[in-house]
Amino acid sequence: MSGSMKNRYEFVLLFDVKNGNPNGDPDAGNLPRIDPETGHGIVTDVCLKRKVRNYIELIQKGEKYYNIYVQEKAILTERRAPAYEAVSDEKDTSVKISKARKWMCRNFFDVRTFGAVMSVKENNCGQVRGPVQFAFAQSIDPVVSLEASITRMAVETKKESDSQSGDNRTMGRKAYVPYGLYRAHGFISAPLAEQTGFSEKDLKLLWKALKNMFDHDRSAARGEMAAQKLIVFKHDSELGNAPAHKLFDMVRIEKREKSKPPRAFSDYDVIVEKSDMPQGVELIELL
Repeated sequence: MSGSMKNRYEFVLLFDVKNGNPNGDPDAGNLPRIDPETGHGIVTDVCLKRKVRNYIELIQKGEKYYNIYVQEKAILTERRAPAYEAVSDEKDTSVKISKARKWMCRNFFDVRTFGAVMSVKENNCGQVRGPVQFAFAQSIDPVVSLEASITRMAVETKKESDSQSGDNRTMGRKAYVPYGLYRAHGFISAPLAEQTGFSEKDLKLLWKALKNMFDHDRSAARGEMAAQKLIVFKHDSELGNAPAHKLFDMVRIEKREKSKPPRAFSDYDVIVEKSDMPQGVELIELL
């Protein structure tokens, strides 16, 4: 494990979707999430973290210290069991929980990155505040949620076939957004990184995941998704040199033709006010 971080970071991630559903809402029939007041598309922080977890799990392949705690279909009590086995000799309950918490941070990338609530009755490992946090992503312009009728030329059972007199076709619907450019903000705290052990190596893996995670998250439902820009603000101190919202205001996205609906990333201009950068803050364009 490499050394702890000494800098605060914020970042802006721009990604887009074409003819796909970037984040379905289970409370709305899995339609794309949309702000009902503005019509802007939404992708939750949980959705983005899931993609980061999946990417890290894919490229690290179970390497020591880079396991993923919140795996798909995981039983979390069982995922915490090795932490308790590692501190089984400790008799004091509070000390045992503290040591188990440190074990979880050391061995699971997503625990020391995003944090976790593990203060439950069985295998209690306490709570971890993660140094890396995302806000909801929101589309730059309002998006249109559409549905396409689809046909499967087969049925699942003989009973279905008999009920359709051998027609053997099943109708369905597919929800999608024709195009949307989404903007997500992220925050990385150096003091919290020191508490969890989030290291410079972990940070490099995070940047790599944000740039490449959509390329390994393909599905028929998601259409074409891609990371288009990753703009990082690096402070030269642990506590930071400027308010995060002021830095985010320095990145503007403008549509080139106001009268036409956007259908590609090239329909936008990304403008970064580099000349107004606060002292002690470095702008890094990683993508």
